[in-house]
Amino acid sequence: MSMKYLTAKLAQQIDEELMNQAGAFSIDQLMELAGLACAQALARVYDKERYPNVLVCCGPGNQGGDGLVAARHLGMFGYTPTIFMPKPGSKDIYQRLKSQCDNMKIKTIPPSNDTSALRDALSSSNVILDAIFGFSFKGPIRSPFDSALPLLSGSRLPIISVDIPSGWDVEEGNVEGVGLQPDVLVSLTAPKLGVRSFNGRHFLGGRFIPKTLEEKFELNLPEYPGSDQILELKE
Repeated sequence: MSMKYLTAKLAQQIDEELMNQAGAFSIDQLMELAGLACAQALARVYDKERYPNVLVCCGPGNQGGDGLVAARHLGMFGYTPTIFMPKPGSKDIYQRLKSQCDNMKIKTIPPSNDTSALRDALSSSNVILDAIFGFSFKGPIRSPFDSALPLLSGSRLPIISVDIPSGWDVEEGNVEGVGLQPDVLVSLTAPKLGVRSFNGRHFLGGRFIPKTLEEKFELNLPEYPGSDQILELKE
């Protein structure tokens, strides 16, 4: 049987069950595993000798937390990440994740609606990690991201997106034509319906789904190789 593609409702339901007794995970654990998978996927595709400088773009939701974790791991892997997070998350967990990046001496662009600092960062970056919007995104794109996304697209830098490319509808895809067009996608848990049209390199990440939930939701997930946290999906 083929792997299931998730609707927004089903993705939300699985997330909730992962954090109740069915999964028994904390949000910290899920972000850590998701962020690690994203960092590993970037390292798999973009060698640090050719792509040392990574601009990690984070939104204010859980997706941004995944991005902060990925930034820390990329620093551990020998990359030089820079964090762009113009609207920091308000939960304590984001402050902890940000402090962990600070302790790694990872640079963060100061939050601002002014895009000049983002332009400067793009000019010295080799690859973009897009962790801005997740599967709960509903348009329209609001400030400051309405200005940031065109700059990211116009940079012509390679982009790797986390779970769903920012600006895409989780079920309909890039229907408004304003979303990012990544070269690489890391789907977390299982791919979402909106990425069926994606034709770049596609990885599955987030190796944390218990067998009970996989069977309950009939996800039909492929097996991850060895100890890898990612699996490249082939047509």
